[in-house]
Amino acid sequence: MAALSIHPEALGEGGRWAVVGVGTLIMVLDGVDGWVARRTDSVSVYGARFDMETDAFLMLVLSVFVWTEGRAGVWVLLIGAMRYLFVGAAWIWPALRGELFHSLRRKVVCVVQGIALLVCLGPIVPGWLAVASAAVALASLTWSFGVDTVWLLRNRRVIPDPSAPPA
Repeated sequence: MAALSIHPEALGEGGRWAVVGVGTLIMVLDGVDGWVARRTDSVSVYGARFDMETDAFLMLVLSVFVWTEGRAGVWVLLIGAMRYLFVGAAWIWPALRGELFHSLRRKVVCVVQGIALLVCLGPIVPGWLAVASAAVALASLTWSFGVDTVWLLRNRRVIPDPSAPPA
């Protein structure tokens, strides 16, 4: 899907339906994998991190699709870029490397943005609804990252950068 997001014409007729279908399947399976990991007692820090990073990449790919399909302006790329902008900001402000508490809010916002981006890509969805969906997704994501950023800056539980030279 990542390669097709920058060349959506390769999908041909019905391409957006294919993206919506595959994206929906990916999101459903993403919901199932955590449930299976908890039920089989195979939860790990690595698995949780891998899941978070693949979710972030999926949002990037979907936001590129929304933009390249002309469903929303270039601003929609902020949805997919938010995680990477946060990581970049953590290089500048070490307090942002702190460990966050478990939050249902983050999970809900992730699902909302994924659904919103898939709605944007729906061929039968009018343009105004696509823009409104993307705007709601971006607003909720910005709010969620803002809450976490403020909490990290106030609590300053810094996790050292492993690539930094020793003090």
